[in-house]
Amino acid sequence: MAEIDSVVPPLPPRYRFRDLLLGDQYFQNDDRVQVEFYVNENTFKERLKLFFIKNQRSSLRIRLFNLSLKLLTCLLYILRVSLDDPTTQDPWELIFWVNRKVPVWAIQVTVALISFLETMLLTYLSYKGNIWEQIFQISFILEMINTVPFIITIFWPPLRNIFVPVFLNCWLAKSALENMINDFHRAIQRTHSAMFNQVLILICTLLCLVFTGACGIQHLERAGKNLTLFDSLYFCIVTFSTVGYGDVTPRIWPSQLLVVIMICVALVVLPLQFEELAYLWMERQKSGGNYSRHRAQTEKHVVLCVSSLKIDLLMDFLNEFYAHPRLQDYYVVILCPTEMDIQVRRVLQIPLWSQRVIYLQGSALKDQDLMRAKMDDAEACFILSSRNEVDRTAADHQTILRAWAVKDFAPNCPLYVQILKPENKFHVKFADHVVCEEEFRYAMLALNCVCPATSTLVTLLVHTSRGQEGQLSPEQWQRMYGRCSGNEVYHIHLADSKFFGEYDGKSFTYASFHAHKKYGVCLIGVKREDNKSILLNPGPRHIMAATDTCYYINITKEENSAFIFKEEEKHNKGLPVTGLYDAPSRLPVHSIIASMGTVAIDLQNPAPAEDSNKLTLPTENGAGSRRPSIAPVLELADSSAILPCDLLSDPSEDETNQSDEEGTPALEYVKGYPPNSPYIGSSPTLCHLLQQKAPFCCLRLDKGCRHNSFEDAKAYGFKNKLIIVSAETAGNGLYNFIVPLRAYYRPRKELNPIVLLLDNPPDNHFLEAICWFPMVYFMVGTIDNLDNLLQCGIIYADNLVVVDKESTMSAEEDYMADAKTIVNVQTMFRLFPSLSIITELTHPFNMRFMQFRAKDCYSLALSKLEKIERDKGSNLAFMFRLPFAAGRVFSISMLDTLLYQSFVKDYMIPIARLLLGLDTTPGSGYLCAMKVTEEDLWIRTYGRLFQKLCSSSAEIPIGIYRTESHMFSSSESQMSVNVEDCEDARDRRESWKEKTAHRNSTGSDQSEHPLLRKKSMQWARRLSRKSAKAPSRAERISQQRLNLYRRSERQELSELVKNRMKHLGLPTVGYDEMNDHQNTLSYVLINPPPDTILELNDIVYIIRSDPLAHMPEDLPGRQQSAKMKQDYNTETRDETHL
Repeated sequence: MAEIDSVVPPLPPRYRFRDLLLGDQYFQNDDRVQVEFYVNENTFKERLKLFFIKNQRSSLRIRLFNLSLKLLTCLLYILRVSLDDPTTQDPWELIFWVNRKVPVWAIQVTVALISFLETMLLTYLSYKGNIWEQIFQISFILEMINTVPFIITIFWPPLRNIFVPVFLNCWLAKSALENMINDFHRAIQRTHSAMFNQVLILICTLLCLVFTGACGIQHLERAGKNLTLFDSLYFCIVTFSTVGYGDVTPRIWPSQLLVVIMICVALVVLPLQFEELAYLWMERQKSGGNYSRHRAQTEKHVVLCVSSLKIDLLMDFLNEFYAHPRLQDYYVVILCPTEMDIQVRRVLQIPLWSQRVIYLQGSALKDQDLMRAKMDDAEACFILSSRNEVDRTAADHQTILRAWAVKDFAPNCPLYVQILKPENKFHVKFADHVVCEEEFRYAMLALNCVCPATSTLVTLLVHTSRGQEGQLSPEQWQRMYGRCSGNEVYHIHLADSKFFGEYDGKSFTYASFHAHKKYGVCLIGVKREDNKSILLNPGPRHIMAATDTCYYINITKEENSAFIFKEEEKHNKGLPVTGLYDAPSRLPVHSIIASMGTVAIDLQNPAPAEDSNKLTLPTENGAGSRRPSIAPVLELADSSAILPCDLLSDPSEDETNQSDEEGTPALEYVKGYPPNSPYIGSSPTLCHLLQQKAPFCCLRLDKGCRHNSFEDAKAYGFKNKLIIVSAETAGNGLYNFIVPLRAYYRPRKELNPIVLLLDNPPDNHFLEAICWFPMVYFMVGTIDNLDNLLQCGIIYADNLVVVDKESTMSAEEDYMADAKTIVNVQTMFRLFPSLSIITELTHPFNMRFMQFRAKDCYSLALSKLEKIERDKGSNLAFMFRLPFAAGRVFSISMLDTLLYQSFVKDYMIPIARLLLGLDTTPGSGYLCAMKVTEEDLWIRTYGRLFQKLCSSSAEIPIGIYRTESHMFSSSESQMSVNVEDCEDARDRRESWKEKTAHRNSTGSDQSEHPLLRKKSMQWARRLSRKSAKAPSRAERISQQRLNLYRRSERQELSELVKNRMKHLGLPTVGYDEMNDHQNTLSYVLINPPPDTILELNDIVYIIRSDPLAHMPEDLPGRQQSAKMKQDYNTETRDETHL
């Protein structure tokens, strides 16, 4: 039985032409039973239909043969006309009879016979029961007119010279061409665009009309002017083009009637063709057509996949993508499922973008649309989420499906994915680069509380700029701020570097200090050749090697720099070379001027003197003993000699040595990894934790429980200022807000209590994740409720963080999504002027409404400056807005450039995550800040501070956050206008003093120089004033009333707050309504020049080395924590930069 089953009968052969004629007689003598499934195909008619119609390839050959026959008949007609010689005098005989040569007649009869038989066969095969429908088809009638007369002449020779309108076969050739193209598409299983077919049909229609008219007029005019075929063709073209010269005209009425008929047919047929073509063109404009395969193979392009394309998103991407010189020849293909917006259409019609940006309407989930975008040939694919959606989880799901579809279609195409929710990040871990919006948002907001303006610092670092913003402004702070904003992060191999090549074999700290001292660049990180992880400030134990990759901050990359050695001739002549700091008049080498081409770095002293590292201190009152100078930075420093800098506290100090006044609760903290992560894929971070998790009831700030009876923030008696976070829901992103503020390197005595003010109660899953962190509480309430703000302790808070709410991100008018947040923050700004409010907005353009002062001339001047910078094409036109410069507001959309820059700088996402504390790599440092006090002003300059930090605590400064006094009240604006006439004369007398003061006060505070301050006021009022009329007495009285009204308004707000506090039973002692910081401006200086003068209350951004990296290796705690971190990283780390 098994042998019988194993015998498989052979399959019958496929259909051949002999099978078409003989059928299946070959198998009739076989004793096997045949089962025929397609019985209808067994008939002779069905076999013919299969061969002539159904089979695509055979049908295509028949269509091609038919087209050749029709074109041959048209050529034979032209040949017959050229050989014709009319001799008879009867005009009607010339119309009905022609002179046809015998060879031409024979060929025409043969072709006509073949065409007739083919037509009869196809008519028979396509017969469906209605014979009249077949007979009255136009194609059948034309075939009979052009073939039957020739067949009759075979049997009746006198009719051989009868006229037959063979030129009408051009219409049959047109129909055969259309059918042939359709069969061709079916045969190759591919389709050309409908636009191609419609254009081909239109061209064929025009050719047929002109050819028919020319042949008909030429034949009819045989009885008139006897026009040649060329003259007839000329007449038809002139007539159809509506030119009508009149030099060639038909004379007899039949030809004139034919012209009338042809014009009527053209007026009917051509508009229909043009209408169809216009409709297809409009549809193609909406869908975008295809990206050329030839262009995809010869040119480079990237694909941008989005759900809906807004003008802001498009311009941010194009400006940042094309800011890099080597990307100028790239094409950008946009794949979007929605129709192109009107504003986007206008932008893409600009010549700057029309030749490089191609818009395709389609879905990334369809292979056909991915093929149109030539995704398999793309250099990269950017998949962006729609952050304006109300349901952000649904937006992430769409992004995930797009990423999967692209990866399935083009596995080798690099993916750059933007995700919104951190819990959805692990679905796209296969992507080359991933940016999670909520992770970066909350981490940046958290660091803003401990390191002011971190959001501004990171935003300026990830934006491409030339440092030219604000350089024409008379304000010194704007010029310095704009110049320093041009600093970006670059990388280079040590062996190929002029900046760092000479530090091979020396410590990282030594290389960082001397590179900044000599070239003005700030070395912040390094990566070993055998290690994929980037280390920020690995400390003095790291010895630089030739194979290391160096990461540094500078105006431009080293490859675009020109080195000019001014002291080279002195070396050649044997002259002594002075040190870098020997002469007070000689500036250090830091003058880096950004231009469109290269950057010239003036190397005045490439070889400093031996004692140049010894920076002596100024004497007191010109005499007395001199304090010790700053220690030099050693080439190979002993890590045991690295002591905490006396400017700040040691982050790795033993917190058990605290004073007894702090109480015992601080001793309950331990360092460890959070046991409960709220989502998959969170990076492990060593944090301060409670020994035992807090009960959920104790996390509620405004309600007591059986463990404690506290019902407000005052009752807890916190020693440090509070950090209040206002959010709509307790999402998983809030976890990334808490972790950086509870990291192990934060001293215990500096931990700030965190209060989460939530619109909706959190779920138990979130509470389970935060219950291990010390001093973290939540409260249900909103920021527009004054009672909720007072209960959560806003009086005792130092920072209030307002997170953009998801429910308000989608509005009928896009830019109105921030309206509620802006108004609420403005209210708190008026009620609590001393509070530092950090706000996140959806749209960066709305930052101008933060802390809005309608009558302040200085704000109006800044608004005009922003417009000027935007007209110049700056990507950072909003940078001079005071709330953004001070780090009080930012928009997460500004970090979209982080994903765009990763195409050129693949290290930007890991560096940003390390700076924000989202990732903690063993041996890598972290970002923190230190404040310059009066005791630290003896250091004088930023370069000396760099040496002090490197030599004492191995810390790398990267920038300064500076605050200056300023007046913004409307009275200042009015006063500047009132006293303008009398000040102008005084300004002219003191102009030379201003220039002198400007030269002698590089980098100093404007508040210490009244003349610079006066110049600032002049600039502001000149930009804002409209007339120079002196104020009248009535105006002065109205200004005084306004001042009184403002004071009464402030008192009214103060009384309102105090009354609500009394009603809630809260003490009013902590509320000081007049203690505000509204009359100051703050800004960030990234990598300032070494000769920048330090000022009181400057906050210096520093990258502190990992405290665990300097601990002895034999400590069991060190080994255990390192092993725990290594094991954790081994489980979670993969090739994706998350």
